[in-house]
Amino acid sequence: MSQYSVCVFCGSRMGNDPAFEQAATALGRALARADMRLVYGAGDIGLMGAVANGAQAAGGQTFGVIPVHLLALERGKRDLTQFIVTENMHERKKVMFMNADALVTLPGGAGSLDELFEVLTWRQLGLHNKPIYLLDINGFWQPLLELIDHFIAQGFAEQSFRESLIVVDNIPALIAVLEASRRAG
Repeated sequence: MSQYSVCVFCGSRMGNDPAFEQAATALGRALARADMRLVYGAGDIGLMGAVANGAQAAGGQTFGVIPVHLLALERGKRDLTQFIVTENMHERKKVMFMNADALVTLPGGAGSLDELFEVLTWRQLGLHNKPIYLLDINGFWQPLLELIDHFIAQGFAEQSFRESLIVVDNIPALIAVLEASRRAG
């Protein structure tokens, strides 16, 4: 059986709450300890760097994907288990998605939202059935969840859209649901 792989979408910045960096580092360590491979955007800055450093410090496997135009800006982390350079952002997202069994979004900005909504939309359209988790550190994602509930209430999506997003607020709960997903196969 191949190693279970978890794609983590997250910010290329640390954000203002120290809990975000702590959660990213702890998630990387927890994935490694659970023998799950980290798939992420291959940056060595912000929460991306923190999650990768956490995984590496715990002996985990890391699979990073970065577009050529971000190699310098995001300081491509070349000491990963696998390091892939793509031509563009679309290819980056596709490679990350295709190499993951589950998807997790930590706090982040526009790029993280882009990644999250793309996989949510693909799921809504029936293009995949991979679990999608939102790690809601210190309530970071509550405004987004309110917006999703709002556009459902306004008739722009079905309730199933919201139900396809599994919200957890701590690392142990996330690892537990990832383990259950791995067992379910």
